[in-house]
Amino acid sequence: MAKRPWIGTSWKMNKVRAEARAYAEALKTSPLVGMAAARLFVVPPFPYIADVAGILDGSGVMVGAQNMHWADAGAWTGEVSPLMVRDCGATLVEIGHSERREHFGETDDSVARKVEAAMRHGLLALVCVGDTRAEYAAGETAVVLARQVRAALSRIEPPQATGVLLAYEPVWSIGEGGTPADPGFADEQQRLVKAVTREAVGRELDVLYGGSVNPGNAVGLASRPHVDGLFIGRSAWTAEGYLGIVRDVTESLGRPD
Repeated sequence: MAKRPWIGTSWKMNKVRAEARAYAEALKTSPLVGMAAARLFVVPPFPYIADVAGILDGSGVMVGAQNMHWADAGAWTGEVSPLMVRDCGATLVEIGHSERREHFGETDDSVARKVEAAMRHGLLALVCVGDTRAEYAAGETAVVLARQVRAALSRIEPPQATGVLLAYEPVWSIGEGGTPADPGFADEQQRLVKAVTREAVGRELDVLYGGSVNPGNAVGLASRPHVDGLFIGRSAWTAEGYLGIVRDVTESLGRPD
């Protein structure tokens, strides 16, 4: 049976409304969207979630938020609640990205609280975990990932874990100038992450790879046995770039060995 990968992208702090709508319209009209060969999602900035979700409604493409608070309401100036995320039409929420951890004080505890809130409101939680360059150089990748994964799952009951995806994003690999992880190395880390989830919640959770994914390495990464999909950055910031990777990956995985 062919693998059915997750293939998604976060736009981070990019695009204005017209660009967001044009991207969504391009996806909606593509024959690649809605097919059974992959599970697709896009994560726009907060102001455009409702626009993008409205355009993609019924297309099969999931729409997500890039972050959220763990509280349903309250005096949290500048924050967005799970209720607001759902009300805008999102069904997925990205949690714990390394940029949130590094620049905005995100901790293992706050990640766990947000995962708990996502489960409470029926949102699919895409939890990002990753090692820094120093941790990688010190050979501590597996230890760091195990700590982050256990923390992320610590506040939910095992049956709720069906609503959690993980994305291994090496901090040294993401962003402009990042170094793509060797597919074999990435696959091994994702095997270890799956083992941790099995110990923590009694089942292996899907683990995506993110970090300098591009048209040249997407197929090689997605074809690895423990890579359940791709979380793409700048290479998917145009609809054409995103759909090109979707096409290449699904065509490759659909071919018989």
